[in-house]
Amino acid sequence: MSDISHTIPSIRVTGLTKRFDGVTAVDGVGFSVLPGHTVALLGGNGAGKTTTISMLLGLLLPTAGSIEVLGVDMLRERYKVLPRMNFSSPYVDLPHRLTVEENLTVYAHLYGLTGVRRRIRALAEELDLTKLLNRHTGGLSAGQKTRVALAKALLNEPEVLLLDEPTASLDPDTADWIRTYLERYRDRTRAAILLASHNMAEVERLCHDVVMMKAGRIVDTGSPASLLERYGRANMEEVFLDIARDRRSELAAAE
Repeated sequence: MSDISHTIPSIRVTGLTKRFDGVTAVDGVGFSVLPGHTVALLGGNGAGKTTTISMLLGLLLPTAGSIEVLGVDMLRERYKVLPRMNFSSPYVDLPHRLTVEENLTVYAHLYGLTGVRRRIRALAEELDLTKLLNRHTGGLSAGQKTRVALAKALLNEPEVLLLDEPTASLDPDTADWIRTYLERYRDRTRAAILLASHNMAEVERLCHDVVMMKAGRIVDTGSPASLLERYGRANMEEVFLDIARDRRSELAAAE
């Protein structure tokens, strides 16, 4: 596509660092996400993924480095761009005592949306949530909560979407349907998506590029296809294990 706006990153992270009481959780991380692209942020527990996403959302202030989202410096003027972003995680609970519709209504107003009821009803139909709208969120199954969290993240049709395990707790059929929905949403809106997932088949399907983290640092990057070729593996799960178990040096020595 010739439009220059599609060559300018929607997310640009440079030298991002976060220290907590002398412990470095994120150490000089840098990557970018183009419009209409999905990038996976991968790593084991404690790799620094959640801290990185929290800084992208403005929930944590970096110790060093810079974050630009849609051309805006998040450290100085994040209020300008937050209405154009959103985030989904099945591990961040919505208020249990509110119904699904009440929760979505609250967030719709926080994002300053108009036609709130119409928007919620349309999303509920798209994500098969219509029968859940009047149920209290606390009484939903884990998979139902995952779909509600995704609906919350899509209310404002974000240009930048941060997803943490978007298909967690979903059965294979529903998970496949959600992945297809996300692909179509990305292609329709040219949204930039940053995806944290432990489902490597999901990463292979959805992602243009992968950023592999370990102990707060980026240890490898590339498209899923290029990583499979580099490591001589059949799937991304094997690549993930090589990196997590530090088998890269063994593979290099064997060549």
